[in-house]
Amino acid sequence: MKNQGKASNSGVVVIVVSDDLAVRNSLKFWLEIEGLTVRGYVSRADLLDAGDLARCDCYVVDQKMSAMSGLDLIGQLRDRHLTAPAILIASHPSRLLREQAEKADIPIVEKPLLGNELLDKIRDVVGGCG
Repeated sequence: MKNQGKASNSGVVVIVVSDDLAVRNSLKFWLEIEGLTVRGYVSRADLLDAGDLARCDCYVVDQKMSAMSGLDLIGQLRDRHLTAPAILIASHPSRLLREQAEKADIPIVEKPLLGNELLDKIRDVVGGCG
C-alpha cells in the first residue's frame, strides 16, 4: 500500500471501532503510515466513554462485533448527533445489510481489506483529503 498524499492527510482523525485486536492494530498502523491520526476502540462502551468524539473526521466500524453490530453502533452515534461520515467494514455483507447501509448512506468496504479501497473511501467521505 503506497504512501499517497501524506502531507495533505495531516489533521484528519479516523476512529476505528473493532473488537478484533488484529483488525484494530493493523488499520491503525496502516492509516498512520498514510498520515492520518487514528484512535482505536474495542466497543461501543469504550468509544462512548472516551469523551472527545466531536474531533473525528471519519468512523471506520467493523460490522461483526460481539456486543452489537457496526451498523447499530453507527445508528447510535447518529442518535447522539455525531455526524462524521462512517464506513462499515464487513466480510461477505448480505443483501439486507447492503440495503440497510445504503438507506443510511453508509458505504461498505469488504474484508479482506486489500489495496487502497478503504483509504480511498476515507478520502472520499472526508472530502478528498489526499
